[in-house]
Amino acid sequence: MTIKTEDLLNSILDSLDRITYIKAEDIPNIDLYMDQVTTFMESRLKRTTRNPGEDKILTKTMINNYAKNDLLPPPFKKKYSREHVMLLVFIYYYKGILSINDIQELLEPITRQFFGSKDAFNLETIYETAFGLEQGQIDALKKDITEKFQTAKGTFLDAPEESQEFLQVFSFICMLGFDVYLKKLLIEKMIDSFHDDRRRDLRAKEPKAREAKEPKA
Repeated sequence: MTIKTEDLLNSILDSLDRITYIKAEDIPNIDLYMDQVTTFMESRLKRTTRNPGEDKILTKTMINNYAKNDLLPPPFKKKYSREHVMLLVFIYYYKGILSINDIQELLEPITRQFFGSKDAFNLETIYETAFGLEQGQIDALKKDITEKFQTAKGTFLDAPEESQEFLQVFSFICMLGFDVYLKKLLIEKMIDSFHDDRRRDLRAKEPKAREAKEPKA
């Protein structure tokens, strides 16, 4: 191993401490052209990528595809609002674990009800509340990761000494991977339930819609 096992845990915990999100107050209070949006996202989220020197946070093609798939409302006069940027941040975090269809299913009700709303409860309220949970989640995650790490250190104690450290790290990765797998399944099941509920609502409305269209005798 090129990195000692204990150093691996410390490196992971330190990286979690450096994770930040884009606060609503940090998003420019003016509408932005596409190039300005991509530059802003790159400047704020670049260090969250696996290869900061190569990986792209957002491209013009991505934004156009999001609009085509109804993940993002169209810009006004080629400019994107603060709310567009908030939706793009949500999409950025979701796209690593969810399909485009699932993201659309999840964000469509929020966009439909709150995008462009002038009420006190709006998309910014949802954005700040959702990401405001971050610190508590990171603290809980650090504790969970440490416990999984200690469990992994107790595995493969009877393995050849030269393979022991690698196999223990492999155990650690397996536990983290299984955790991600289960949570992804749970998220997908919840999104499927949203879809099923919406289809039931539409079916319930169909008879009333037909009655309204039928001419009265």
